[in-house]
Amino acid sequence: MHDDHPPSSNASGDKPKSLFDKLSQLFAGEPQNKQELVDVIQDAEDRDLIDADTKEMINGVLEVAELRVRDLMVPRSQIIAIEKNQTVEEFLPLVIESAHSRFPVIDRDKDHIEGILLAKDMLAWGFAPDAERNLESILRPAVVVPESKRVDALLKEFRQERYHMAMVVDEYGGVSGLITIEDILEAIVGDIEDETDTDEDDHNHIRRLSRNTWAVAALTAVEDFNEHFNTEFSDEEYDTVGGLVSHGFGHLPERGESIEMNGFEFKVVSADTRRLLQLQVRNLAIVMDDEDNANSDEETSAA
Repeated sequence: MHDDHPPSSNASGDKPKSLFDKLSQLFAGEPQNKQELVDVIQDAEDRDLIDADTKEMINGVLEVAELRVRDLMVPRSQIIAIEKNQTVEEFLPLVIESAHSRFPVIDRDKDHIEGILLAKDMLAWGFAPDAERNLESILRPAVVVPESKRVDALLKEFRQERYHMAMVVDEYGGVSGLITIEDILEAIVGDIEDETDTDEDDHNHIRRLSRNTWAVAALTAVEDFNEHFNTEFSDEEYDTVGGLVSHGFGHLPERGESIEMNGFEFKVVSADTRRLLQLQVRNLAIVMDDEDNANSDEETSAA
């Protein structure tokens, strides 16, 4: 006995509608403006032509089409950069603690970008003599775009030219921020978490590096820091950990300076001329406990 309809057909004899067919049906009404288009998309979800995720993605594309680079860029003050004259030993902790994959390399200040360092390009250094660890030899060219550039046009360039980061400059040619392909994609599909993002981090502002050491963004709220570490730092005068630490120093500290406060050591990992950016925090009680255990083990071995 022969089947009346092949498996690829529905009960009426028509083939199941493809995504293209559904989208064609979706826009058959020819909306005259963006709001009508948004209403058509919402109606399509209500009629199960598309699911909620597809609707949000389409809406994200519509929104990105109206954005400029300045709307999505990481501002200058939050750029984590490497200085051209730093040694590997000096900038490697910053690379590890920030967990970024790309870093602008600067000469003197952030207006003088020498290139982009990809963390993966440093892997070869693990098998090379110290004399061959030349930072300039592995730098990638820095792409520069204006703040006013359309985001959708930049996304097209990212794809065509196969680069993932661009430095953003203002009308006077000064660096005002940076933008990555991930920033644009997140504007379309929502936050993209990777293996370095964990639920226990407070909005990724606090990240554990070892048993007694954490990387803490200076913009972390004092309240969040207290909740994470079970501390009681006052937030009456300063809202952020960076402000609290700067007050403890009595001046704006430079990279490498450290201070002890209420049983914690705060070391400046990154800062600019106006504020702190990234801190390394050690719980001194855990450090002392580890040292006591190590000394006890040595005495036991000696006996």
